Amino acid sequence: MALPVLNRAEKLNPIIELGYNGINFHHRCFLEKGFSSHGRIYQTRRLMPKCSLSSSRPASQPRFIQHKKEAFWFYRFLSIVYDHIINPGHWTKDMRDDALELVELNNRNLTVVDVGGGTGFTTLGIVRHVDAKNVTILDQSPHQLAKAKQKEPLKECKIIEGDAEDLPFPTDYADRYVLAASIEDWPDPQRGIKEAYRVLKIGGTACIIGPVYPTFWLSRFFEDVWMLFPKEEKYIEWFKKDGFSNVKLKRICPKWCRGVRRHGLIMGCSVTGVKHCSGESGLTSSGKLFLLYIIIIKLGPKAEDVKKPVNPLTFLLRLLLGVTATTYFALVPIYMWIKDKIVPKGMPI
Repeated sequence: MALPVLNRAEKLNPIIELGYNGINFHHRCFLEKGFSSHGRIYQTRRLMPKCSLSSSRPASQPRFIQHKKEAFWFYRFLSIVYDHIINPGHWTKDMRDDALELVELNNRNLTVVDVGGGTGFTTLGIVRHVDAKNVTILDQSPHQLAKAKQKEPLKECKIIEGDAEDLPFPTDYADRYVLAASIEDWPDPQRGIKEAYRVLKIGGTACIIGPVYPTFWLSRFFEDVWMLFPKEEKYIEWFKKDGFSNVKLKRICPKWCRGVRRHGLIMGCSVTGVKHCSGESGLTSSGKLFLLYIIIIKLGPKAEDVKKPVNPLTFLLRLLLGVTATTYFALVPIYMWIKDKIVPKGMPI
């Protein structure tokens, strides 16, 4: 069942919330990590999201391009125009402010990590509420980070190169974890969200802002070969597996989009979850023993080996395909903007 087409993007913000009710704090910690003695898990659900007419490609299936080593060079060139080409069509200031509402940046002294922070566009929204000296921007692209360093409001931020799957922060470190426009590049989203859980303090909030899966055939083709555009329910599943509670999903969209999501949106939803237990996620690479229950959950080896040599011809073909896909998704917002101007208000576009 496809999502309904709404008349205004402001109305495209139902919050899907999944949480635990009727459980005291200690039982909640055990349940989130996958252990139970006599307690039961109770879930409340306002709305079960449906965002595609067909099944999406499995998240674990490798894309033809956008592997980490190749993405390094891809963003080497995209960083030059990122703020001027990509953001105006897919990640506007209004969308950024809307998406960050669930993060509850309500204290200037909060410790925040902006993972996959790139050129610092999302960070600019964070430092409006949190002192820049308490914010760390992490990205694997030095070229993207170079753009962030040039922005005056971010001068006091810590800016470091790093991998979202292996964050260089201690366990129980940050009050808030924010990631925008990055999960579509991840080879193993569950591992990255597991790291988000680890670095947060008890009561800390993780927020992932990312794309939604397209239903239009051409958009779906480019998504399947290029990046990972998850379904909304997949985001929720990843968060719950890693032990997050109070999981919420908020839909975001450019104002001129009128709620149309069939083409997929590089920024289509904001998902948050709260960490209630100290330490790492219950989703581990080794077995755990608790209350006479043995839970064995394995993530397995990393999906990508960045040290593995790349065939130059393969690299070139992937780069060309990436440029084609990028051009397509850059043109989609222009197409939708023109339709918004031409088609009378109140009519679907």
